Amino acid sequence: MYALGVRYMTLTHTCDTPWAECAPIPGFRKPAGPEGLTRFGLTVIREMNRLGMLVDLSHVSELAMRRALEQSEAPVIFSHSSAQALCNSSRNVPDHLLKKLAANGGVVMVSFYNYFLTCNGTAHMTDVVAHINHIRRVAGVDHVGIGAGYDGINSTPLGLEDVSRYPFLFAELLRDSSWSVLDLQKLAGLNLIRAFRQVEQVRDG
Repeated sequence: MYALGVRYMTLTHTCDTPWAECAPIPGFRKPAGPEGLTRFGLTVIREMNRLGMLVDLSHVSELAMRRALEQSEAPVIFSHSSAQALCNSSRNVPDHLLKKLAANGGVVMVSFYNYFLTCNGTAHMTDVVAHINHIRRVAGVDHVGIGAGYDGINSTPLGLEDVSRYPFLFAELLRDSSWSVLDLQKLAGLNLIRAFRQVEQVRDG
């Protein structure tokens, strides 16, 4: 896959792989599978580090998040997850792992899916702002990004219905004097680029 151009990989989706545990889905009883990451799963993390591929921990269980963060020598990402402290979904990242993510150098890219923002079917742009600000407070401005998920969600916040609304999100953040233009540039993509460069530095080191 790397030879074909793949540069990041999500370890699971809505079900376990033989070597990685997915986040539990409410109301769905999944068959017994791996707990967190198996020994082979840890080997996958090391191999991704060796190749220079980003490890994506969105969709994995909390135990898999922790084990991957402990194993990876390079920054990891959550490509579309939010803050568990604000919405107690297994797809979101708890504060203690946000702190580990900061030490790892990784990035949480905030999902715009209503059920990961408010844990119900309705949300507003201000809920996205709340998640961004929470991750910024816990992990730091260098570790938060945008991972809206418009290509795969059917429930979006009021005011952020599609990509044309991004300028309104940044305008809302700029109303808070603690956000600088450089901070917004980091949020918009510089944090992800920095993490990717560090992944390649680990590969080349």
